[in-house]
Amino acid sequence: MENKKIALETGEKGSWLKYLLLSAAVVTYLLIVAGNVVRVSGSSLACPDWPTCFGQWGLPDSLEAQIQYAHRVLALVSTILVVASAGFAGWKYRLQSWIFWPLVGAVLSISLDAALGAGQVLRIPGFDRLQAVHTGLALVTLGLVLTALLAAFILERDPVRLLRISLRRPFSQLVFAILAATFVVMVSGIFVTNLGGAATACAGWPLCNGRWIPGNGFEAVQMGHRLLTGLTGLAAVSMFLQAWRSQRTQRLVLPAASVAAVLFFGQVLVGALKVSRDFPLDLVGLHAASSAAVWAALVILAAAAGFSGQTSPLPGLHNRLEQEEALPALRWGERIRDMLVLTKPIIVILLLITTYAGMVVGGRGFPPLGITAWTLLAGAMAAGGSGAVNQYIDRDLDRRMQRTAKRPLAAGRMTPAEGLAFGLTLLFGSFYLMAGFVNLLAALLSLAGMIYYVLLYSILLKKATIQNIVIGGGAGAIPPLVGWAAAAGRLDIPAIFLFAIIFFWTPPHFWALALVRRNDYARAGIPMLPVVRGEQVTRVQIFVYTLELVGLTLLMPVLKMAGSVFLVSALVLGGALIFQAWRVLRQGGNKTAWMMYRYSSMYLALIFAALVLDVFF
Repeated sequence: MENKKIALETGEKGSWLKYLLLSAAVVTYLLIVAGNVVRVSGSSLACPDWPTCFGQWGLPDSLEAQIQYAHRVLALVSTILVVASAGFAGWKYRLQSWIFWPLVGAVLSISLDAALGAGQVLRIPGFDRLQAVHTGLALVTLGLVLTALLAAFILERDPVRLLRISLRRPFSQLVFAILAATFVVMVSGIFVTNLGGAATACAGWPLCNGRWIPGNGFEAVQMGHRLLTGLTGLAAVSMFLQAWRSQRTQRLVLPAASVAAVLFFGQVLVGALKVSRDFPLDLVGLHAASSAAVWAALVILAAAAGFSGQTSPLPGLHNRLEQEEALPALRWGERIRDMLVLTKPIIVILLLITTYAGMVVGGRGFPPLGITAWTLLAGAMAAGGSGAVNQYIDRDLDRRMQRTAKRPLAAGRMTPAEGLAFGLTLLFGSFYLMAGFVNLLAALLSLAGMIYYVLLYSILLKKATIQNIVIGGGAGAIPPLVGWAAAAGRLDIPAIFLFAIIFFWTPPHFWALALVRRNDYARAGIPMLPVVRGEQVTRVQIFVYTLELVGLTLLMPVLKMAGSVFLVSALVLGGALIFQAWRVLRQGGNKTAWMMYRYSSMYLALIFAALVLDVFF
């Protein structure tokens, strides 16, 4: 009866609480990041009063005061959202303890946090030494909100379930231990930052001023923090390996463990680079954002692992279930081949060609070997990870299509949890490699491409509109922008033309394939153009887009963005492409469509190769 009462209480209100909690979590995360920026920029006392700034509510004049003011606005919004979430939960979720009580705790922690912040601004004696406590309370608030958010998501799928967190499984125990250690690492990091010269006492990494043994108290504090971080990192490695061994069917736990591990080591990498490069502003900001992201990922992982533990309520069964899940022997040769298939390697190679062309054209010559290697490695990981997550999203559709039925997730050779975890690991890893060893602009562009492909195309557009390929083509058009930014450190107008070439190339390329696989797409319920509008309309659109694409390439020499080598190549290659599109329009049939599909792939590689050659001739 109690479970039924909870189900009746939740009803349609669950989605409102879910979105409210999601908003509170995002704003609280931004609040923590902004707090780190305030601390690093030295603007913590830029506004001498509280809650106003120089007695006004409007935006102040100085940059330091504006940073502090933005932090206060985030704090106000976060407090309002947390209190509103707690009030809503008290109205509708009183019997769900893992929703209601974490939010009660979040209200208390954010209230204390606000009081500490006010005390520091107003320079109340003793409050200046509580900066670590101030940050710790913000982390606690975020952790409690995320716990309630995860509980709300679980409840949406199973409204009669009474949630409990169980720590009987060894994996859950390890995760909670790492969560506690990470909290200590993050709070101690704030302590080190505020302890006089401890933050900058050690030049270089992992050595401290070229020594393993600290030479003074400040160096000892800094090396102690690094040692604690290293030990926590070893535990994170163990967690990652155990997750892939014993949590292979846990669709939330395994991806969360993988993301948490990558974020942890990404944050360590950025921290090390930050120290070795004398604290550049971009790495300082990324380090702050990464630290808060690590905490958020570990909280979600701990809650997910704890909630999943209650699926085996009998004593002694928890260890046995994890051991049984790890029993099937993994044939690593087959597993590596399946992971390679998940990345869609042919597409990855084609995208790397366009990325490298963007580097050569943007840098007006061959880029340095180191930049090239890191850009292509990170680019391959980004493209491959996007492909893997796309196959996770489309696994049910893939089973209904002859062309994709043998993919690892569709065929059941890998679990959905493994596919998602593998893809996310590549995506997050690629971002940190790009940000750490190339530049932040290239990393952000690559991140935009990943979000574009996974969220905008795979989730929102693919099954919603016949324009899925047209709009989604922007995702595949971002790699040359990444290459340009990697080599030049900026974006110029010609880079937009490289983007446009791929954007206009995508529809005729994929519509030619859709003509061949029309029945496959119809069975899967994907509204591709030949399925919805028919073959004749598709043939016309292929020809029109091909003309626009070739016209665009010929416009570049006219605008002095390319030279004679590219002009001749664009005429020859474009003429052949138009001929193939004309055959599709006039003759029809799967054979001509397949030839158009194959030649268009070759065309894209060759036209970007022509751009590279044009730089040197």
